[in-house]
Amino acid sequence: MFRKLQIALLAPLVFAWMVLLYRTNSSPNQNHQPNPVAIETAAQPAHFTDADFAVHVQQLKKNLPSDDFTIVIQPPFVVIGDEPTGTVKEHSEQTVKWAVDKLRQDFFFQDPKEILDIWLFKSAASYERNTLLTFGEKPATPYGYYSSAHKALVMNISTGGGTLVHEIVHPFIEANFPACPPWLNEGLGSLYEQCGEVDGHIHGFTNWRLPGLQAAIKAHTVPSFERLTGLDTNSFYNDDRGTNYAQARYLCYYLQQRGLLTKFYREFHTHQSKDQTGYQSLRKTLGRVDMNLFKRKWEKYVLGLTQGYEVSVAP
Repeated sequence: MFRKLQIALLAPLVFAWMVLLYRTNSSPNQNHQPNPVAIETAAQPAHFTDADFAVHVQQLKKNLPSDDFTIVIQPPFVVIGDEPTGTVKEHSEQTVKWAVDKLRQDFFFQDPKEILDIWLFKSAASYERNTLLTFGEKPATPYGYYSSAHKALVMNISTGGGTLVHEIVHPFIEANFPACPPWLNEGLGSLYEQCGEVDGHIHGFTNWRLPGLQAAIKAHTVPSFERLTGLDTNSFYNDDRGTNYAQARYLCYYLQQRGLLTKFYREFHTHQSKDQTGYQSLRKTLGRVDMNLFKRKWEKYVLGLTQGYEVSVAP
């Protein structure tokens, strides 16, 4: 059974019940009682109680940039947005909850150790202005980012939900696999920039990173997988960043299409103390193949891809 979900990532709400949602309606510097409106919450596998979330929200309300924001509790996150209440709730249910449920299903057993905020700004102007007001810094990307220091995911949601799902991966990696190398952290995150649901599981599709990677393959500038997996944080993000992201994404995509991605993740996670880069786990998952031959096979495979919704897992 296959259901397309493009950037908006629409997914049905499995179950939820009504609790408290806070809607501010006067200046945050004034003493007032906000008008309550509906809030949706999912079941809470995390260790946070309703009281923990209530305290967190009360603190959050003191620091909102304006009275235009709706707050929705969606464990293990709190979603804050300046779009209409119904739209913020829709993002919370159909993107955040859906992604969290599916990522838990296939990869992650632990939730983030702290309650994290997801800021959804309705436009580029709102994103730039309110990021500066809230965090004292200008965003370095027009789409969104995760800040461990600020305990927040910060999004220009007008660009779509793909970046939101990408960034949701990072705090889960942080909680479950602190020593994860950057190639897998970003490879897995970017895989789900364009994703949907196939046979009840989260599934990445080809996306905008493909043409650049195909060009790099034709130019013979794509590094070996041993080099890619061995890149430290500085090298991954600063040395040919675009190719590194794309190569990592489409390695994860290849594994996914062969039904090997979750197997590889678990193998690497289990043996991380002996295999800090994941290269040996990758070789084992692939059947201990000659990695130079595999790279040529993978490059041929990538050159044959097109942007779309191919879901075949044939070898």
